[in-house]
Amino acid sequence: MTDRTTEHLVDRFVGGLRSAVPLVSAWAHGSLAGGDYQPGRSDIDLIAVLDRPCTAVQEQLLGEMHESLNRAVPLASGLHCTYVAVTELDDPARTHLTWAHEELFHRAVTPVTRRELHAFGRVLYGRPPAGLLPPVSGGQLAAFVVEDLRNFWRPALDHPERWTRDVWVDLGLLTLARATATLRDGSLITKAEALDVLVELGAPADVVDDIRRRRYGTPRPADQRWISRRAELTLAFLRPAIGEVTAPAPGGPAGPEV
Repeated sequence: MTDRTTEHLVDRFVGGLRSAVPLVSAWAHGSLAGGDYQPGRSDIDLIAVLDRPCTAVQEQLLGEMHESLNRAVPLASGLHCTYVAVTELDDPARTHLTWAHEELFHRAVTPVTRRELHAFGRVLYGRPPAGLLPPVSGGQLAAFVVEDLRNFWRPALDHPERWTRDVWVDLGLLTLARATATLRDGSLITKAEALDVLVELGAPADVVDDIRRRRYGTPRPADQRWISRRAELTLAFLRPAIGEVTAPAPGGPAGPEV
């Protein structure tokens, strides 16, 4: 559920886009669209569909617009937006101009994001996803979540220093849980639901409770001893769990065809 500050920020941002770039549509996905948004804790994940690719001048203007908004509204530091030309929506592997983590770079609109947009994407301006964005098959979705776990998250386990940070613990565990749900039946679950899946999978209870408090409750002060212990528990759980989830299904590829 959103609050007035978030709604005002999103409206202000979309209004600025309409004057800065040839905007066709603006969509929200992730927590903001899926009903699990936590003001000040969740990212604000958006897609802007443009009539044509950004020029260099427009890219600079967008960067300046984001920076200005961040200075004016602290909540805007979590506003992420990917800019996609309407003629470039067909290829899930293609990368697009993106503002996230307070910088411009390029990244793809993944099959998970595409499925979210079709399932519960929120139209902020213009045409809905169904009229512009090609659908994602169950096979494509399953293949992506397995590849993401296998090629990004499993190698990340070899860098234990990363796992002392909240963001790595949270995203690593929640991604595993959400991938598990997707591979079971093609569903896309919220982070709150992912916490319950983690309990079912046997994730360390203290770590799951830590994530739950920081996202939905009142976080406890974290000392270095707990941070180190949390990293150890997380790594010890994720190593075999990722291997199990990404193992090929007997007689064929992992994941449902839905």
